[in-house]
Amino acid sequence: MLTTPNPLEGTVIDARPTTADRVRQVGVTLAEVACVFGTLVGTGVIGRRVAESSGGSLSSAATHIAPAGPAFSIWSMIYLGLFAYTVWQWLPGQAAAPRHRAVGRLVAASMLLNAGWLLVTQVDWIAFSVLVIVAMLAVLVAAVARLLRHPASGNVDAVITDGTLGAYLGWVCVATCANVAAALAAYRVRPGAPVADALAVVVVAVAALVGVALTRWVGAMSTAARWSIGLAVAWGLAWIAVGRTSGDPRSIPTAVAAGLGTLAVLTATATAGRRTARGRADADTDAHA
Repeated sequence: MLTTPNPLEGTVIDARPTTADRVRQVGVTLAEVACVFGTLVGTGVIGRRVAESSGGSLSSAATHIAPAGPAFSIWSMIYLGLFAYTVWQWLPGQAAAPRHRAVGRLVAASMLLNAGWLLVTQVDWIAFSVLVIVAMLAVLVAAVARLLRHPASGNVDAVITDGTLGAYLGWVCVATCANVAAALAAYRVRPGAPVADALAVVVVAVAALVGVALTRWVGAMSTAARWSIGLAVAWGLAWIAVGRTSGDPRSIPTAVAAGLGTLAVLTATATAGRRTARGRADADTDAHA
């Protein structure tokens, strides 16, 4: 088998890409182009900004679960990471890498779903947008699961691939909760303050628990994925807390719950890797006893 060193990592990788590899690379690239177009639509360069669609139901002041406006700047980092991944998978030695074969099509699917979400919100199909973002979330979970079975070839690969998909997954977890709340608001499901506060606290708690569960799931298998997931979820929760204390609708219970959720996710992120590594060390000790 013909192999060659990866020029950036020094890892020996099968150097003979197949036709399927080339098709996958082209598919990822076309999906990136679609994602860029969707971004231009969603940011108002073409069409309306997302916050202006669906009667303002997706704005930062629409529901108790909506993060404050600056939270959405995380998309810039995610989009930059997706662009970097698109370029990375074309570099010599990467085309036939097992992890790109495992996740490339899922990355492409996530970008197409991302573009699709931005387009359906433009036409005020907010109920359908919930289905799209749930599908995106499922695709990203599957992508990260496959990454964990195919370790990164080095630090550059870990940052570009694991870091990007981890942040993408973590943020979409929070965004899914916000999207569901926005859809309910669009259909005039607006309970009074005490009920709205209680429901928001429950949803925030669930989002935090999901963030904790994801970081424990990834554990020490991918430090880049674990931290990017944890930080993205914590980022979203922290900006929910900011939104509920600095703008309408104000909700101290929601803000407190979001603040506590942020701390819980960050703590879990910091300890999950050590816990997993310790468990493996104990298992190795028992096996050799």
